[in-house]
Amino acid sequence: MFKKIAIAIAFSPRQQALIAEARRLQLRFNAAIVFIHVGDRTAEKEEQLQGYLSSAGFSAEQANIFWEEGDAVKLILSVCRKQHVDLLVAGALKKENIFRYYIGSIARKILRKADCPVMVLTEPRMNPRPYQNIAIHAGDRAEAFNAIQSGCMLGQLEGAKQVHIIKEIKMYGLTMALAGEDPEHEYSEARRTLVQDEISTVQHVINRCPECKGLRINIKIAAGKSGYELAKFARNAEADLLVMEAPKRSLNIFDRIFPHDLEYILADLPTNLLLVPGD
Repeated sequence: MFKKIAIAIAFSPRQQALIAEARRLQLRFNAAIVFIHVGDRTAEKEEQLQGYLSSAGFSAEQANIFWEEGDAVKLILSVCRKQHVDLLVAGALKKENIFRYYIGSIARKILRKADCPVMVLTEPRMNPRPYQNIAIHAGDRAEAFNAIQSGCMLGQLEGAKQVHIIKEIKMYGLTMALAGEDPEHEYSEARRTLVQDEISTVQHVINRCPECKGLRINIKIAAGKSGYELAKFARNAEADLLVMEAPKRSLNIFDRIFPHDLEYILADLPTNLLLVPGD
């Protein structure tokens, strides 16, 4: 699935655990790996990083490290492109005094601009575990095939026990369309039809996606505030990974008025996040 993995090195308090997670992924996918640090290169940092890599089981030959100085976002993405990286791993930051996580400005820009999938880990472990409960966001587009395919492929490799596919529907349009009609009967019937249509759409994608076969899949239709319901579901289901498609880069006026679901997720991460490029 991933042939070359990059990990952004920031020398944070959880950096050693993040490297351990990257080691697990590298072994899982039998991938090459590169390490990228943007900042001063000092003897102290080199010694510290070599200690982390050795503890995680990386040999000297595997320690392909890029030391860069300048704009962090541009340089990290530049190295990823030049090295043909197909998964970038980074860590999230913990909000002060509460057990929730958010993305700093550098990571936000990377997530918006990266050409490759990006995985953000909220709670990296020194003894990493496979992802067993994966939530996949099918969005409100027609399919979101890339997210479903990537999430289910990872579920197959990890031996996931449960995969949830969440499809969001916008109920305000239905409410406006039925204004002036029998509010109770017409609305309930139209809502049931809409939900069933969305389930059928997701099931159609599952049926033509080989990566979905053999997985225990739960289809969830959510209605409510965009992004909020997704985060709520992932948190309540205790998902250990959320897979989403990246928003299109060519945004229109409506995208500026109504932020993409990703923005709500980044404000308060419910779990680890894998963002994959869309079509």
